[in-house]
Amino acid sequence: IGNAIVDVICRVNEDFLTKNNLAKSTMKLVDEKEFKHLLSDLNIERTIAGGSVANSIVGLSQLKNEVSFIGKVNNDKLGNEYEKSLTNEKVKYCYNKKVEQTPTGTCLILITPDSERTMCTFLGIAGKISPDDINEDFVKQCELVFLEGYLWDEGEPKAAFDKALSLANKSAMSLSDKFCVDRHKKSFFDLVKNKLDIIFANEQEIMELIDARTFDNVIQFGKNLNKTLVITRSNKGSVAICGSEITECESQKNLKIIDLTGAGDLFAAGFLHGYINKMTTKENLQKGTEMASKIIQKIGARLN
Repeated sequence: IGNAIVDVICRVNEDFLTKNNLAKSTMKLVDEKEFKHLLSDLNIERTIAGGSVANSIVGLSQLKNEVSFIGKVNNDKLGNEYEKSLTNEKVKYCYNKKVEQTPTGTCLILITPDSERTMCTFLGIAGKISPDDINEDFVKQCELVFLEGYLWDEGEPKAAFDKALSLANKSAMSLSDKFCVDRHKKSFFDLVKNKLDIIFANEQEIMELIDARTFDNVIQFGKNLNKTLVITRSNKGSVAICGSEITECESQKNLKIIDLTGAGDLFAAGFLHGYINKMTTKENLQKGTEMASKIIQKIGARLN
């Protein structure tokens, strides 16, 4: 369950970020006017159905898992393209589109020469997901429900989140973004401590969440948590903490990195693939690493 966002991918230089007051490698929420203003200066490289959890779900589908997705779009041109792009990937789309006043959500992905990606998101209708949009039967039938921190950013989605978690057999969530964590620290901390089974975060996000000074603080937190805490650490690899069991995995070396978009999303897909197919924690981390390594060597968040 996530933000149904159409990704608009553009290459920019560092000056573009400075001129538009954008912090590199983060996600900023913008309104429709600012979105159009930013886009007016750019050449679009490609457009694709995106959103963090949707990227993960497509990855899981490509690994031959049976998956479905709930995310809100308008019954407009972009919304129809969005649904088609998911169903083409054998993802069952479990949301009934309606004609809405608010357009389908869009995310401007700005890739700088160092391959970092900076995102400007106009949530549109995606950010207005409500409990009514969560189909109880679909959620109850699923082995696992995967949510994204980005979805927590607006009013009604919180109730949708709670409904999904109350119905889920197992739940996983990605913390999504350091700014996201900073904005919703208390709520996220409560989710991590009390409501989720599996948590995905990068090093920055988890340290922000628990106000850690060192990574040792994170390890201690993970041990006390007694859930599955999965942390990606860029070139330092990844680590999974399940109670007192700590499993590490090295990152792959000598990669030709082109675009870091979707690295975390595809890592989560690989890990969850291992998890639902009863692999070991080490194998889950290795599959996540393999998927992330493939995606950062191409533009966008789709492997094929």
